Amino acid sequence: MSSVFVVNSGSSSIKYQLVDLATEKAVVTGLIERIGEPGSFITNHADGMRVVLAKLGDVDDLIAVGHRVVHGGSEFDGPTLIDDEVEREIDALARLAPLHNPANLLGIRAARRALPDVPHVAVFDTAFHQTMSPAAYTYAIDADIAREYKVRRYGFHGTSHKYVSEQAALLLGKPLADTRTIVLHLGNGASVTAVDGGRSIDTSMGMTPLQGLVMGTRSGDIDPAVLVHLNRAAGMSVTELDELLNRRSGLLGLTGMGDMRDVQDAAINGNETAELALQVWRHRIRHYIGAYFAQLGGLDALVFTAGIGENNALLRRRALAGLEHLGILVDNDRNELASRAARVISPAGAPVTVMVIPTNEELEIARQVASIV
Repeated sequence: MSSVFVVNSGSSSIKYQLVDLATEKAVVTGLIERIGEPGSFITNHADGMRVVLAKLGDVDDLIAVGHRVVHGGSEFDGPTLIDDEVEREIDALARLAPLHNPANLLGIRAARRALPDVPHVAVFDTAFHQTMSPAAYTYAIDADIAREYKVRRYGFHGTSHKYVSEQAALLLGKPLADTRTIVLHLGNGASVTAVDGGRSIDTSMGMTPLQGLVMGTRSGDIDPAVLVHLNRAAGMSVTELDELLNRRSGLLGLTGMGDMRDVQDAAINGNETAELALQVWRHRIRHYIGAYFAQLGGLDALVFTAGIGENNALLRRRALAGLEHLGILVDNDRNELASRAARVISPAGAPVTVMVIPTNEELEIARQVASIV
């Protein structure tokens, strides 16, 4: 068999899969955690990579290593063979993703040292969204400042949105080129993308993963003047504002609970604060569905994916309730069916086909790697 080793490196972790290209199945999967933390025997990513390769065993059939990289800016619009120059560009883009790109780069460097004789390929979360038009990605600020500091919408979760939208066309039995899809990637991090003919035309996340939907700890959309107000009135620094919006907002900020399961349980038990948080979460989703329905000029499929989208039938139903006038309906029996398979949850003959499709970002990365190696 031929296989691709897929690496998703965090600041203190390495998540990995060995994907058999013939079957498109993960033959090995795992996670190394607590790298460099007190008490851990794994002091750095090089040590972590040695542990991972020992778990993989014989890798004689390995054709390449695929690396998830969060931010590719406008420089990268597809999978890219990694050399020293590409490493430098990923490093330079760290100012746009300071929590992610440096961690991704640690994994790249460790893997290139450990496996120097196979190609290494970067697959960027932002690449799928490079098909957006300037009208969709341009922010209305001073153009010279935007150009100098690379301020624009980039979008994220691109590998998930690409994989899921392609699977939706297959499930519909329509050519991808003729399919208009809205993908709801709903997890602790969450985003929505409008996909027209396999191309991203708009997405909810922006220059960073902060913009858009209400998330576990991130605020999503907010009036920028709120930050100016908090700086002037509360004396909050840039660092404190960054901490507020990224780590103390979203569901956590509204309820004190960052896990949707806890928020939902509290709402079911009569907690009014939790119920309001769910209403805010739902309102934002519906806002984007309406906007992207208009941008697409109609809709063939609406797809739920990621942790909440794949597993929470109640929240799927609540998110779409009241959208019947758009042809978006949910069949309760289909929606409640517990399954890990891609499936339709709208009634037969509904104008818009509503689906649940489990995402598989590792497989998508492996496919993109294989396409250029």
